[in-house]
Amino acid sequence: MNHDSVPLDNTLVDGAESLGERLRTQGLTMASAESCTGGWIAKVLTDVAGSSAWFSGSIVSYSNAVKERALGVTTDALNTHGAVSEAVVGQMAVGALGALNVDCAVSVSGVAGPDGGTADKPVGLVWMAVALGPACQSISADYPQIITEKHHFVGDREAIRRRAVQAAVRLLGTSLDKNT
Repeated sequence: MNHDSVPLDNTLVDGAESLGERLRTQGLTMASAESCTGGWIAKVLTDVAGSSAWFSGSIVSYSNAVKERALGVTTDALNTHGAVSEAVVGQMAVGALGALNVDCAVSVSGVAGPDGGTADKPVGLVWMAVALGPACQSISADYPQIITEKHHFVGDREAIRRRAVQAAVRLLGTSLDKNT
């Protein structure tokens, strides 16, 4: 997906406010697990007045060691797929769900640049996931539902990270719309 034509500043604020209102009215709580965004999702969400009613916290897991220790990402997933992968962001989201005892969680891992890109994982590649616990699912289940998205954003480091925040907030909102 590519959302490069969307105005970013208003979209971040509007997206956070909209998501917060949805969570508040449904009585749900959320958390984030962030790598390349470095806590920016948490910052955008906590800029919303009253966010403490629905936002519990964030785990910034920039290193693989923190992904493993704090979020329960497996060494096997990291070694087999790498930190920027569908498998790892899924485990990050599920880990945040449990570690922060929330109803839903969003996670992000990517290559923001300007260095670090490879042929397989170029600068701008960002994986994100949402984990929806039982309170967020229309069909009763004891396990979290995981929704993932892969993006390739263009721009400098700041633009890639900003677009990742925007897309992650949107992904959680649309996932809730489809499942609650």
